[in-house]
Amino acid sequence: MIAIVDYGVGNLRSVERALMHVGAKPIITSDHDVLEQAEGIVLPGVGAFAAAQRKLQQDGLGNRLIELALRGKPLLGVCLGYQLLFEESTEGGRHQGLSLLPGRVVPVSGSAKVPVIGWAQVRQTARSALWQGIADSSYFYFVHSYAPEAGDFAIGATDHSPAAAGAGRNVFGTQFHPEKSGADGLRIYANFAGLCRD
Repeated sequence: MIAIVDYGVGNLRSVERALMHVGAKPIITSDHDVLEQAEGIVLPGVGAFAAAQRKLQQDGLGNRLIELALRGKPLLGVCLGYQLLFEESTEGGRHQGLSLLPGRVVPVSGSAKVPVIGWAQVRQTARSALWQGIADSSYFYFVHSYAPEAGDFAIGATDHSPAAAGAGRNVFGTQFHPEKSGADGLRIYANFAGLCRD
């Protein structure tokens, strides 16, 4: 069972459908006990960092995610959910994140248009279980105006996002939307589900 964190931000149903498609058993929840019982957790999100972080901190949900991740439970952040994994964001000021990955989220550079909307090739900059069965420089779908800075955690990059995907032990994230990225995006979810079963 994979828990999809329900904190009022993000297209939860599309993530749920993608996980079901790859044979996982997703449940949309904000219940602390269900998160504890889950084999893995997906943190989705769209919108502004500060508003999402405020909602995530309600009822101690953010702290619960930190606790479970530090205990080794696999966690996958998607789009804004990925950004929330970092130490801070500079979107609309300085806002503290969950600090599960090192570094900051900053405005996108290297793109003629912001927000970045559409398909982009992701170069695999480090080996990761998330990339299993996915060819280097495959296309994924992005919608974002901010992105994490480059760092040792990065496992994928585009011209506009030096850390388009990241990983640190049991914590993973993608700036792109796997659920909107066709077969390769579904493979990301399948690979994460496999990590959760292991």
